[in-house]
Amino acid sequence: MTRLSPASAPHSADLNAARRRRELIEAADQTTDVLVIGGGITGAGVALDAASRGLSVTLIEAEDLGFGTSRFSSKLVHGGLRYLATGDFATAQESAQERHLLMTRIAPHLIHPLAQLLPFVPGVTLNQRVAGAVGMGMGDLLRMRARTPRSVLPGPRLVTARTARRLAPALRPDGLRGGVLSNDGQLVDDARLVVTVARTAAAFGARILTRARALQLRADGATVSDALTGEQFEIRARAVINAAGVWAGTLDESITVRPSRGTHIVLDAADLGSPTAALTIPHEGSISRYVFALPQQHGRIIVGLTDEEAPGPIPLVAQPSEPEIAFLLASLNRVLDAPIGRDRVRGAFAGLRPLIDSGSAATADISRKHLVTASDSGAIAVLGGKLTTYRRMAEDAVDLAVRARLGGAAPASRTAELRLVAGAPASAGSGAGIAEGIDITRADIAFAVQAEGALSTDDVIDRRTRIGLVDADRERCLPVIERIIAEELVD
Repeated sequence: MTRLSPASAPHSADLNAARRRRELIEAADQTTDVLVIGGGITGAGVALDAASRGLSVTLIEAEDLGFGTSRFSSKLVHGGLRYLATGDFATAQESAQERHLLMTRIAPHLIHPLAQLLPFVPGVTLNQRVAGAVGMGMGDLLRMRARTPRSVLPGPRLVTARTARRLAPALRPDGLRGGVLSNDGQLVDDARLVVTVARTAAAFGARILTRARALQLRADGATVSDALTGEQFEIRARAVINAAGVWAGTLDESITVRPSRGTHIVLDAADLGSPTAALTIPHEGSISRYVFALPQQHGRIIVGLTDEEAPGPIPLVAQPSEPEIAFLLASLNRVLDAPIGRDRVRGAFAGLRPLIDSGSAATADISRKHLVTASDSGAIAVLGGKLTTYRRMAEDAVDLAVRARLGGAAPASRTAELRLVAGAPASAGSGAGIAEGIDITRADIAFAVQAEGALSTDDVIDRRTRIGLVDADRERCLPVIERIIAEELVD
């Protein structure tokens, strides 16, 4: 099969204020084949799938690309170890297959293998050690079934205590009996994946319109408000796909989403001895739930995550709770030589999972399988799922839209063979950082504005560079970023 490439697409991948203004006018004047509501990973994936089939596409997002749940993940492209532990083999297999496509064809430039260590310390029981080792072995079978080569994801193996301490120097040495080491996929950044998918969709002609809020949804379009001007207009469409995540029900009363909050804390990698492997720590008394301490770019570690019921009105940005932060620290400290105190937490963030309400007693027990359905409003709704399987979710959603709304007049999905566009040129990141200890350059910020659709300081700090994960970094970088953006946004 010939691999589809955005390099041969007739449009630029660059997203910026000038393109947004032009395409807002076009969206109000023309009927689009597919209108996508939501600019997270699911919505961006839907836009790419539809546009790469040759359909005309308009995506509207009330805030910014990756504004909601998508930027608050563990930043893993994973093979579904947890789903194996709960017996959900179908979801685990789907995860392994999509991970294979992402790491070998679609986005190898955005994902790398991450070693994950389950340490055999006194706080990890024999049952947990056995269950973890067996689960990792079964996960490797799924890797083989997906045909992911060991050169991409090495297989699991037992390691000695000495090797475990070399990989994770902060581990408690007393009673350490080595561990089991496996590998999974890790994104450079989840928000960057969203932006890159959206830019690839733009290269195939999709209109990507941020700060454009859907006020009313219909089977044939939506009433939309431009958040920058306050102007309202209509977008007409042959098919509408609601990919608004936890906000999907605010546009369609027939949709019931049961949000669960997942919280992470941010630590300095140096406080854990700058580990080169992630720590996998079972919940006390559980063989299927884990806390992870995951090395990140810029010398950070994120520790997560929780799974807490989040009823009531959906906040614009979810907030971590102190009990969740305490739980994550306590889980981590069970395996460390020197405990990490609350004062060493540099930041914390939380996201809301858009789970399908299945009547389960706890959100942790709800399947992560996605659902695509024609809702009472006449729109196609895509719900549930997870970041790793965004491509398959998008394919299923567009398939249903083609059958139910477009009369079958479109080719099959092509995204399994489509590599995402590259990011900034290598030269963009050269030069001095904008602040001490921050390796983000002026050129990086300029690229965010000129090519990645950033329209504000928050877009750059929170979703293009992730400086905002640490409040102290945000404060000291804010003035220089505001100045650069003001200069770049001048026509």
